[in-house]
Amino acid sequence: MMLIGLLGCILPVIPGPPLSFIGILLLHFSRFGNFSFSFLLIMGLVALVVSVLDYIVPVWGIKKFGGSKAGIWGATIGLVLGIFFFQPVGIIAGPLAGAIIAESIKGQDFNKSLRAGFGSLAGFMLGTGLKLAASLTMTYCFVVEIL
Repeated sequence: MMLIGLLGCILPVIPGPPLSFIGILLLHFSRFGNFSFSFLLIMGLVALVVSVLDYIVPVWGIKKFGGSKAGIWGATIGLVLGIFFFQPVGIIAGPLAGAIIAESIKGQDFNKSLRAGFGSLAGFMLGTGLKLAASLTMTYCFVVEIL
């Protein structure tokens, strides 16, 4: 579960931090681990908050860099197409290209469209970083508890 959780931090279709948390729970309920209730509660909240932020941060990035709802939709469509058709670079290039194309279709000049695309990329990278930090922390605690 811990390895799949780490993989899920990079692949958007797999919920990384919740799977890492499930790995912590499985260890806790085995004979090999014994975490405190407060630790489990905090890790569960971290997994929940990071998972929610993963949906909010890319939208925030697009808006922060001057994008519109068209850019948000374009980035979302680009992400889906990138995941299924252009692995592995499609995960990064899809939202970037989708936001740029959608903003251009809306009538924005290329520089504004490019800014929205980079906002999408910045939001995606920030969300990925948050998920990795949470899952790596849980993986570290998992390994320390086993040893």
